[in-house]
Amino acid sequence: MLCSITSFSQNTSEQEDSETSNDTLVFKQKYGLRLGIDLSKPVRSFLDDDYTGFEINADYRLTKRLYLAGELGTEENNLVTDYLDVTSKGSYFKAGVDYNMYLNWLDMENMIYGGLRAGVSTFSQTLNNYTIYNPDQYWNEPFSPSDTKEFDGLSAIWAELIIGIKAETLNNLYVGLNLQLKGLVSENAPSDFENLYIPGFNRTYDSGRFGIGFGYNISYLIPIYKKDKKVAKED
Repeated sequence: MLCSITSFSQNTSEQEDSETSNDTLVFKQKYGLRLGIDLSKPVRSFLDDDYTGFEINADYRLTKRLYLAGELGTEENNLVTDYLDVTSKGSYFKAGVDYNMYLNWLDMENMIYGGLRAGVSTFSQTLNNYTIYNPDQYWNEPFSPSDTKEFDGLSAIWAELIIGIKAETLNNLYVGLNLQLKGLVSENAPSDFENLYIPGFNRTYDSGRFGIGFGYNISYLIPIYKKDKKVAKED
């Protein structure tokens, strides 16, 4: 009698496992480190004589949807207006998380994501030339001093909201676009001059605390391990 019960239990368990395997498909999802560069900065460096920049980016998959992410870069920008000629130069680092909102089908691993970053920049500004405006220009010409002024040891901290996409074009090779909305938290500026361009944050407008940015990325995934992804079969 005991043998019959044991045999029935084993057969029932095997039948349930068979039904489960028949009702679902199992795919291996890749978990690892993805490294890339922001192509928009080398392209802009080539097209714009007043700009030089380079950025590397990376993310590491923690769960099915959550990624650790960050960017490291350097920028030099020469801003020229009717009354100012200023060069900003420095480096920056951003770190945070991305959340994949896209539900991939089968073995696809594309991303439509939103993320948060904390950004830090250290930089310098050089005042190459400036003009002191004189409202009474009938009698006096505007005054343009010839000496340059350099402000070192400047810094800034900001928070950033990022939205973007990443699509796998070849095996482990991804291309993507993103838009960044930035809010300045704090900055160290010269006492008699304001920061006009912050590397990593971009240009500031009339002492405004908000900025925008964008990126066009190409990256490669280095798989470290894989996890099962189960998908229910359709009738």
